[in-house]
Amino acid sequence: MKKLNTKERSKEVEIMDDFDLKGKQLERTLRDLEHINAWLGGNQITIQGLAKHLKNQPKDKEISIADIGCGNGAMLREIAVWAKKNKYRLKLIGVDANTHGIEIADKLAKNFPEIEFLALNLFSEDFKQIKFDVILCTLTLHHFKNEEIINILKLYTQQARLGVIVNDLQRSKIAYRLFKAFCGIFINNEIARKDGLISILRGFKKEELIAFSKQLPAQKHSINWKWAFRYQWIIQN
Repeated sequence: MKKLNTKERSKEVEIMDDFDLKGKQLERTLRDLEHINAWLGGNQITIQGLAKHLKNQPKDKEISIADIGCGNGAMLREIAVWAKKNKYRLKLIGVDANTHGIEIADKLAKNFPEIEFLALNLFSEDFKQIKFDVILCTLTLHHFKNEEIINILKLYTQQARLGVIVNDLQRSKIAYRLFKAFCGIFINNEIARKDGLISILRGFKKEELIAFSKQLPAQKHSINWKWAFRYQWIIQN
């Protein structure tokens, strides 16, 4: 049996990194990932961070929120429900490079007129020209190499008027083994299982996130561990 190594971030590629993944297979995998996040309370980490950004913002002013790597749009749908409950006026934009995922997200958000989706690669010039109030990066950062992460976050802090919220995985042996056991009981989807385990090994230690933060311009940073084995990183401009 191969020894589990969490000392450094894994370079193994996830199946979901293939932007040509489509059809029922993609739809089912995105749905299963949505359920995993719901069961483990992951989306609340992003919403808690968003609440901090919006705390001193007037509720009668429209605020633009972009979710980068939005998948099937589950995060934005949950935020839309939260915003209505808390009387915020939000314009919600989902951005993803997988055009097939964007089509799925569009269908699922048909009852949410405040949500729109853009099929864009975040490294494209078209994306770089867009400005937002807040950028969300939920379970997306671990898909990139360390040197790419710095460039991405520098771009986000330039694009986002209020700041950025990162919600991503802690890399740990305990998280890996618990997720493996969880999938053995609840998840009958090979892509979700395999990618979930790879994602954990591509996740972060707190000291790595702190090191990233020191390479960014002088913003205010808050990095905290959250259940289940996540880090919430709030960057305020």
